Amino acid sequence: MPRANEGLGLAAISYVAVDYLRYVSPSWHGRLQPALWAVLALAAACRAPFYRHWPLELRAAIPFLASLVFMLSALLCEALSVRFVTAVLGLDWHTSSPPLPDSGQWLLLFLNEKLPQVVVEVLRAHIIGLHHFLMLFVMLAFSVVFNSVKAPGLGLAARYMFTMAIGRLLRAVTFVSTILPSVRPWCAEVRFPVPYHPHPWVQKYYMPYASNSDAIRKLIQTDMPYATIGEYPGEYRPNWGRMNFLIDILRPTVSEGSSWYQLLKKAGGGCNDLLYSGHMLVAVLTAMAWTEAYGGWTSALTWILVLHSAQREIRERHHYTVDCIVAIYVGILLWRMTGFIWSAKDATKTKRLAKLDEVQSRLIHAAKDSDIDEIRDLLKEVERAGQERRGSSQWAIWLFAGTTITVSLIMVLLAFTLTSDG
Repeated sequence: MPRANEGLGLAAISYVAVDYLRYVSPSWHGRLQPALWAVLALAAACRAPFYRHWPLELRAAIPFLASLVFMLSALLCEALSVRFVTAVLGLDWHTSSPPLPDSGQWLLLFLNEKLPQVVVEVLRAHIIGLHHFLMLFVMLAFSVVFNSVKAPGLGLAARYMFTMAIGRLLRAVTFVSTILPSVRPWCAEVRFPVPYHPHPWVQKYYMPYASNSDAIRKLIQTDMPYATIGEYPGEYRPNWGRMNFLIDILRPTVSEGSSWYQLLKKAGGGCNDLLYSGHMLVAVLTAMAWTEAYGGWTSALTWILVLHSAQREIRERHHYTVDCIVAIYVGILLWRMTGFIWSAKDATKTKRLAKLDEVQSRLIHAAKDSDIDEIRDLLKEVERAGQERRGSSQWAIWLFAGTTITVSLIMVLLAFTLTSDG
């Protein structure tokens, strides 16, 4: 897609570079990061009143809000699933289950021995993280006011959130289906105060057959649970009223209090292997959005940063190699499937061609009759077919524009605050 300027790419590179200064020179980072965000916020605020596509943004507001609600619902479902796969087996299983063999980890250790030390240090460096990819997308969506990407920006954001929601739901279904041991066996005990013993479901359907090959063979033959359940402590069951159905999913403990809401507020990343990587899904969707909406050399650089982030996820034992590989191709495929929400392709040209095809016979007939007025009217119809429809009053558009500018500046401020520590 042709771009009006290279300013967005330079702003993105500046953001990543300035944020990396936290590791090189914290004092300069403390000075430059607020200055950079102030410049970007002021530039967007000054440009927004002259933005020509507010009617398009207004029509995209409902899909944007619907996608936001869908994404938040998907994240809630994912949080419940993360807690379930960690709690259902108990901490004893987490601490005693060794990580799975991972040839990707072996390859990185081999390269550490063979590559020059400076290259290894670059691969180890915390150049980019999850919050960087999120902020790169925010910058991409806001850049519509500079005509750097195709309007509407809210349409691009709606596609991003809708795709993210689908990806998160697929991810939750995947890692709940088969529970895999963590790459970091100590993680669950440190982060999750869940019971040490397994849930009654696991006591009946898994533990008696976990390691005894004869028991597994007999289970296959009978296709019915037959073993005697061992002795285990009882389950803590607080009174959550209508939310009591969550007790078997979340497995609360006395130390976590009696509120299911407070327990969910503490939810974070899981301590099982969560196939596939949520961090990599965010990175890939950002790179796909950047490639389609903006293109150019910065898109290639974004993909290099995605690969750097992937090898760090494996190197630092946050994920197995398969988690990152699956996240990459799932993210690419999902983005390709959601082009109906927003696309960088010029839809106005398609509309004009469709209208021209519709009036072609009338146009030929008018030309044969030398009816200049009819030809002029038909050509005007073709031209209007590619123009933006203005279904809203001017005051509503300006009210929406002012609200959007204000919310955008607040989002930038929150982003600066929430990501200032990396």
